[in-house]
Amino acid sequence: MRKLGKLQIIKNVSSSWIGLATNVLVGIFLSPFILHHLGDAAFGIWVLIFSITGYYGLFDLGIRSSVVRYVSKFVAAKDQEALGKVVSTSLFSYSCVGAFSFLLTITLSAYVDTLFHISPQFHSTARWLLLMVGTAVALGFPLGITGGLLEGLQRFDILYWTAIGATLVRAVLIVVALHHERGLLTVAFITVAVPLITSVIRGVLVLRMCPLLVGWRYVDRTIFRQMASYGGATFMIIVAGRLKFKTDAIIIGSMMSAAAITYFNIGARIVDYAGEIVVGLAQNFIPMSSRSEATGNTNGLRRMLIVGNRFCALIIFPICATLIILGKSIIELWVGKRYVAPSYPVLVIMILATTLMWAQGASSRILLGIGKHGTWAVVTLIEGISNVILSVVLVRPYGIVGDSLGTAIPLFCSMVFFLPRHVCHRLEVRMSMYLRESYTLPLLLCVPMVLTMLLMKTWFVPHTYAQLAVHFAAAGLVYGVGLLWAFAANRLTEFSQPPVLKHRLDMAGAAVAVDSTL
Repeated sequence: MRKLGKLQIIKNVSSSWIGLATNVLVGIFLSPFILHHLGDAAFGIWVLIFSITGYYGLFDLGIRSSVVRYVSKFVAAKDQEALGKVVSTSLFSYSCVGAFSFLLTITLSAYVDTLFHISPQFHSTARWLLLMVGTAVALGFPLGITGGLLEGLQRFDILYWTAIGATLVRAVLIVVALHHERGLLTVAFITVAVPLITSVIRGVLVLRMCPLLVGWRYVDRTIFRQMASYGGATFMIIVAGRLKFKTDAIIIGSMMSAAAITYFNIGARIVDYAGEIVVGLAQNFIPMSSRSEATGNTNGLRRMLIVGNRFCALIIFPICATLIILGKSIIELWVGKRYVAPSYPVLVIMILATTLMWAQGASSRILLGIGKHGTWAVVTLIEGISNVILSVVLVRPYGIVGDSLGTAIPLFCSMVFFLPRHVCHRLEVRMSMYLRESYTLPLLLCVPMVLTMLLMKTWFVPHTYAQLAVHFAAAGLVYGVGLLWAFAANRLTEFSQPPVLKHRLDMAGAAVAVDSTL
């Protein structure tokens, strides 16, 4: 069983990274293709409408995270009836949320052209676009439960492989549509329809893999209260996430212009691609930590914190360094030289702040997995509110750079001054030990790679994909050699001393216990 568990983890992580690679490659090709076919203003409206409907995610109310937690918990406990109650109650709740979202969409679509700075020629398009996307999001609430079920079952491989197929199909259809001179609405229809079909396919796969007890009689108030209790804090985290990362387009669109949204989105989108690599790994820690908690494996949680964040840092630190050093060349080759000046400062500010968050990707997921995320939820909500206030204050004098700073400053404060101390207290881990064991190795391995890139840049600045590939190859080779050394020296998963605050572990026994989890 231990080997099977390890095999499933490898399948989950590898499929997530294959899915990410697919998404990034498609995005690298598709985003400039769409931008140059639609134009700056239309592309900005595209980003704006999807940002508005992104706020519908607030109506999730923490249901999806509850599905992930309780599905993994009841599957581990082999409680089929409780599992059926979770699924049925969640499906009913999501159906109600979807109905409300649809009514809200109808109302908003009538006023979207008056709420934002949209050119008169796009008024009708903006209304129809919001109606289309909002309706798809409303349908996506009950259909999206299948994704939560797959996460709870720790079948991320199915989740990501279906996402890969959907990404490729969507890309092909969009290219064909734009090649035949179809406009923004056709592209949007393809974008929202493919995920809905994918959710239906996932539902069929889930039912074949794990037959569920689903029906009105399994809609249970007690289960709903349990989910609401857990999901209440998660809801605050969802709200905070929307305030931190989904308000930028709305603030810029209401205080500047749709074209300015495009300039901001280019830098921010590159940062999003970087973060998705870590998210693909970190999401595994929610069901894993829930299972460890259910089986009383506290030592496994402590090891998961250290090793998990170490791997997150090993991924995001070199990406951060690469984007700072070669970011201008990346933007120039991706969308064009005229976008470098406005978009590169956004890229630098956002990647520096978000690297602090993603390097601690395991911390927040473990808190969610063990249901100890209440305090973190309050802090991150305060951070989100501060983000909005600072962005509104700074966007007028400093434009999209000011909006970026409004996001970065609160994020820096919460990730440096609160989260490390809080998670160490929860798991009884010495903070000095946590910081040293998690981040010393990733930082040291990055130094030779950074020196290599800086040296390469003194020889030539990349202006073609071939030149950029040479830079990437040299930096990747140096970093890869460092990783091979760390692996050969057994430095990737080992500790120099036990990470427990109040008592020392028997490391031999802990290694056996943790091995079943990681």
